Amino acid sequence: MSGMTSLADSPSGPAFGQVLLRYRTAARLSQSDMARLSGLSVRALRELEHGRASAAQERSAELLASALKLGGDERESFILLAKEGRRRSLRSGNRTMLYALPAAPALVGRERELEQLSRAAETGGVMVVMGPPGVGKTSLAVAAADRLTAQFPDGCLALDLRGVDDHPISAAAALERMLTTLGVPANRIPALEIDRSSLFRTLLRDRRVLVVLDNAADEAQVRPLLSSGERSLTIVTSRRSLAGLEAAHWLTLDVLPAVSSLDLLAEIVGDELVRGEPEAAAEVVRLCSNLPLAVRIVGNRLATRRHWSLAYLVRQLQDERTRLDSLSAGDLQLRSAFEVSLRRLSPGAQLVFRRLALVPGAHFDDDLATIATGVSPAEIDAYLDELVEASLLNVMSAPMRLQFHDLIRLFAGERLAADEPGDVRAQLNEGLCAYILEKTTAAGRLFLSTVSEVPADSPFQSQDAAKEWLDHEATNWLAALRQAAALGWHREVVDCTWTLHNYSHGRESRHRWNEVFEFGVNAARALGDRIAEVDLLTQLGSAYQWGLADSERALSTLRPALALAEEIDYRLGITIANSILGSTLLSLGQIEEGMQRSQRAYEMSTGYDFWVTRFWMTLSLGATLEAFGRFPEALALLSPLLSEAKSRADQTNPEMAAKVTVLALTHIGDCLAGLEHWDEAAQHFHEAAELTVPGQPAYHYHNKAELLLREGTAWRNAGKHQQARTQLSLAIDLFDNTVNRDERERAEAELALLPAEGATSAD
Repeated sequence: MSGMTSLADSPSGPAFGQVLLRYRTAARLSQSDMARLSGLSVRALRELEHGRASAAQERSAELLASALKLGGDERESFILLAKEGRRRSLRSGNRTMLYALPAAPALVGRERELEQLSRAAETGGVMVVMGPPGVGKTSLAVAAADRLTAQFPDGCLALDLRGVDDHPISAAAALERMLTTLGVPANRIPALEIDRSSLFRTLLRDRRVLVVLDNAADEAQVRPLLSSGERSLTIVTSRRSLAGLEAAHWLTLDVLPAVSSLDLLAEIVGDELVRGEPEAAAEVVRLCSNLPLAVRIVGNRLATRRHWSLAYLVRQLQDERTRLDSLSAGDLQLRSAFEVSLRRLSPGAQLVFRRLALVPGAHFDDDLATIATGVSPAEIDAYLDELVEASLLNVMSAPMRLQFHDLIRLFAGERLAADEPGDVRAQLNEGLCAYILEKTTAAGRLFLSTVSEVPADSPFQSQDAAKEWLDHEATNWLAALRQAAALGWHREVVDCTWTLHNYSHGRESRHRWNEVFEFGVNAARALGDRIAEVDLLTQLGSAYQWGLADSERALSTLRPALALAEEIDYRLGITIANSILGSTLLSLGQIEEGMQRSQRAYEMSTGYDFWVTRFWMTLSLGATLEAFGRFPEALALLSPLLSEAKSRADQTNPEMAAKVTVLALTHIGDCLAGLEHWDEAAQHFHEAAELTVPGQPAYHYHNKAELLLREGTAWRNAGKHQQARTQLSLAIDLFDNTVNRDERERAEAELALLPAEGATSAD
């Protein structure tokens, strides 16, 4: 076939998909043509050509060669390349990784259980590892993941579900993390749990992935996270049996045999010490009840205190007053092992340990640790290091974030209750809650549309620093809001929730914003602050509309908000409520009232601040007119709006300025495209795309790939074929093959409409 590069031209050998694409393009065949001629699906061809699949199977390669009319050496070379690709895919491949579990120590005495999990990997499905606390469920799951990794070429997803916390990770939040790792852009992650679960199962249906769900709370938390495909294996660890899971298999993990417990101790402290005091060593593991976590904690202490003897440790463990009462004591059954570690801490570290139980979220940094414990910043790092060395704290990431194991957190809470007077506990807890709320409020304030510079008294140096803090401390500030609401801190709750409203826009899928704004609404009502009640009701309605895609719930929230605003003659509240209500009504098909509400909001906004109200009301009406094909009317609103927004960019914060510019440019581009003013439309889409970051949503509304597709389509219609080819190719590269299937196919279809390179065009 003329114009093709033979395999010999590339010493390292091209990928099979690249060669397939080259041959297909030279033959002037579309993917649909190839699918028809070869009998393969368009999806399979697309995955081959774009590297999602390493090579075709033997029969498929033969069919493709025949469809391409390859013969002789070309055919033989093509089929050999497919064979080599299959070999390569066994050795390595494109692997998806989400590993949100702490590194586990070496596993001892679990070969039988590992073999059982290895057999499960051959057939796929769900394996539930159940057993008492401290028995080593997580260690087994991590060791199995290490051993089985070669059998799952498409990757591993491992997540701690925090099942024993007061507020375990929701299935929706876990799905968001896994979908993000699988390449789903944030603005493509569905709002509803059931839709996220469906998408997750679709993505895993044809992949061979190992999923580890550690520390599960119950069946309801786990069920949406289970793949329906037969090629993947899901390992679930839990204290509970999760007997309600359909089609699962169970592995019950018990304590170690005594000989394995001794092996574990010897691995930590050294064979010499164990051989030197065999009877004492046997007594140590017996007093630890052969529980791996207890043995490991004791071993770690011994390994770092070489002057101790095993006999000395036996005497410590024999004191029944400091050991767990019995296995039936429930979650506190590891008390003896924990107290061995705790007693070996310095007095300052012991104080820090128990007071850290006050931290309400999943993890924390040294700043929160300082506030929670009342220890000075100069001293806290040394105490935290001591706790980390004692295995009483886990280091999650750098910069250092710390996390209790769930059982150790319970033990720390017990020590706090026993060792600190009630008034001290209350004072520390309220101080920590107040600190988190104050810092959250300060961070949220930097996202308010009227804030253009960081105030001198702000604890943050930039909006980016505030965003990072809000992202990292999400579990802490949400928990602090709950505590503040329970404590009756109504004004603080109102102020905090209100300052978060702009931060929430574009981050609807990340947090439970309906819960946040419900706290605010209830606090405003308790204060009798009816203006704040209107403001927060409108934000609650917005959270239902754009965060949860629940227009009916949004409607039932926004109508009372509007009625209250009208009752107290709160005109700004009337304006904003009308605008959000208009969008909600339009989404429900109530066109006439929706248009009336949007028009009313626009008319009322003229006397208000540009960034607070006027921009949004004008944009909303313009977008509504655009949706009904009234492009000249929409442009008459949107074009001057964009100019004014650019001229006022220094009057708001960087995120707001970028967000509104992207929104206005995109809507104007859509209107110009509707009028077939293609050059101008392309230029507007190009400017919007330049303001976005690849792979990240442009504040929830549009991502870079979508804007590049719009731009490329406009350039093609304008006859600017080279510009169109460049931008469409960029869009295709950014679109995920599976999640953005429709958009990718649109981009490929647009690209296929272009004449061959070198043909005369208007470029």
